[in-house]
Amino acid sequence: MKKRKFNFVTFSLYFAILLVIGSWYFVIGIEKASLAELFSRHNLEYASKFFKGLFGIGQAEVAFLNRENWSYAFELTIETLQMSIMAIGFSTIVMFLTVIPAAHNVADGTLTLSKKWYRWFLFGFIRLSYIFSRAIPELVWAMIIIFIFKPGILPGAIALALHNFGILGKLCAEVIEDTDSRPIRNLASAGANQAQILMYGVFPTVLPKFLTYILYRWEVIMRTTIVVGFVGAGGLGQEFKLSMSFFHYTEITLLLICYILLVFLADFISEKSRFFVK
Repeated sequence: MKKRKFNFVTFSLYFAILLVIGSWYFVIGIEKASLAELFSRHNLEYASKFFKGLFGIGQAEVAFLNRENWSYAFELTIETLQMSIMAIGFSTIVMFLTVIPAAHNVADGTLTLSKKWYRWFLFGFIRLSYIFSRAIPELVWAMIIIFIFKPGILPGAIALALHNFGILGKLCAEVIEDTDSRPIRNLASAGANQAQILMYGVFPTVLPKFLTYILYRWEVIMRTTIVVGFVGAGGLGQEFKLSMSFFHYTEITLLLICYILLVFLADFISEKSRFFVK
């Protein structure tokens, strides 16, 4: 009798279905939660009041129709953009300094065609630093750093960089691990040294994917600035917290518009950069 092979895709599908069923059973069967409570009269009244406030209905002063408010929001947008650029810049620099020894095929010598005893030590140390970096959320990093530095965009940028360094490093290390080794072996057989192998065999292959991940994380960082702003890191996030605290709904709308414009900018730059790389 022929033995059936394990199918990971089928197992994942069944496991996902089981997880969804189990989750809803816990919410409805054990916790006795009712979805109808979400649409209660009080909740609908609060939602109606909130969204009317966002659009300025019944408001004496509408922030997004005031030129001075737009000018101030533009200054905060520039601060937020600076914070995101500094954050992705810090994390990208450290990633480039650590990503080569963090790749498994570099540690075991299959990519560079040479084995060194210390590479496994570097591999383990850097990978643990990646895990530690991304395991701590940006908000926690920001709260820690605010105790060291005074509030401002620099602490926010450092907090965002510390979290995204681990994510970016892991993603880019996996890109190197998936690199086709045949061109590298051809270079090695032609007499190229390790530096030449990395410069002419590895980097031209991985840099386009590196750029894609860097730009993607930059867009995520730009959205996450609202989180670190809640603990005094500056930019639009800090003003967003103040507007929420004082129930200035139209100011919230203005700040959200600025965030949307920033995300559009990041998406535009990302698309154009991938076009030029191709």
